[in-house]
Amino acid sequence: MDKIGFFKRCEEVRGRIENFKEPLIVNHYDADGLAAGALVAKALEIRGMNYNILTLRKLDFKEKMKNAEEIIFVDFGGVEESLGDALKGKQVVIIDHHQGVDGKFPQANPHLFGFDGGSELSSSGTAYMVFRNDELVDLAVVGAVGDMQFPLKSLNRDILREGIGKGIVRCDIDLSIFGRISRPLVWFLSYCTEPFLPGLTGNEKNCYRFLKEAGIELKQDGMWRKYYELELEERVRLVSALAAYLYSKGVGNASRELVGEVYMLAKQKEGSELSDAKEYSTLLNACGRHNKPEVGIRVCLGREGALEEARAMLNEHRKQLREGIVYAISNYEDFGKFYFLDGRKHIEDGVIGVIVGMLYGGTLAGDKPIVGIALDDEGKIKISARATKDLVVHGVNLGEALSKACQGIGVGGGHNIAAGATIEKDKLDEFLLNFSREL
Repeated sequence: MDKIGFFKRCEEVRGRIENFKEPLIVNHYDADGLAAGALVAKALEIRGMNYNILTLRKLDFKEKMKNAEEIIFVDFGGVEESLGDALKGKQVVIIDHHQGVDGKFPQANPHLFGFDGGSELSSSGTAYMVFRNDELVDLAVVGAVGDMQFPLKSLNRDILREGIGKGIVRCDIDLSIFGRISRPLVWFLSYCTEPFLPGLTGNEKNCYRFLKEAGIELKQDGMWRKYYELELEERVRLVSALAAYLYSKGVGNASRELVGEVYMLAKQKEGSELSDAKEYSTLLNACGRHNKPEVGIRVCLGREGALEEARAMLNEHRKQLREGIVYAISNYEDFGKFYFLDGRKHIEDGVIGVIVGMLYGGTLAGDKPIVGIALDDEGKIKISARATKDLVVHGVNLGEALSKACQGIGVGGGHNIAAGATIEKDKLDEFLLNFSREL
């Protein structure tokens, strides 16, 4: 691993960007892509630079790109392979963390210097390494958490330490279920999907009964209590009760997901979703996956009214996840070398990847990868594949497998632990055979 070389490349990319006049930022629509795109935008604002921004689900040449002389691609791999001659004559830089190779455009990418962009640095972390402004640390952490790179390690850990040292980020060990800050306790459990809590997820009455039996007071001064408001002894009691409950339901492995590092953003208002990196990233994910990425960008930039808009989308997002995981638990199939979930007509393409990943949280043993499919808005098949860290250690590389399996029938790629693809709707059988062979 060449940390010095990576830092020099980041400086080179920053120098190129600072010579731009009014660049177009083109970023991906997921949580990390939105955090990274907003981080770049904020860095340009700090430097007094004008910019335009475009968020995409997949990398296509758009009219905005045609008119732009300077483009900063963020969280998109394969820019040169995908767009080729369309970028001729333009000034282009790339800030990315996907598997790929160096090309003619300057690219800040940890993979090119021996780091794993799937676990050691997100695109928002790479963007932070490019610009190095203190006030950008929080978005780097949010993006990494949104890309499921926690607990933070390697270059992500370096950023975390910088954030802690500057009083911007705090790292605690605590219950890591989503909604610690924003949800009253009953809804905190009933909306929980990571891990899935059999009999509690989606059932408010059972959650109410469970909390009462655990001796947790649900109200204080007439107000519904939230997890972050509990005393330490109550938190310990609740975590213990949840672990015991999961074992009683035969999914004890899921209890390992209950407690872990949680990353708090000290500069955000206490009690706000934006004060917890996991809740912040989920909020961004909801915006991107429900076709309102501009709202997520505005949240990151602190624009007035954006948080309220994002909350409405988050409610729909969590509803789709709850319904999707209930369907997935009963309908996944074992295809020998991998698990398979056909979510067509049942699960939206924007959340299929999240849902297949959630199946590892108590339903699947993690002994093989899982592939989920859904239909996109063009009627094509959207593919999302997930693996576990242990599978990656033993050689699984989903990004390479998908890329090769889709040759001639679509396009695919990504990280070793998580990857995606799009194929024509009549090419599913061919893809499944190809993917099985590549694994």
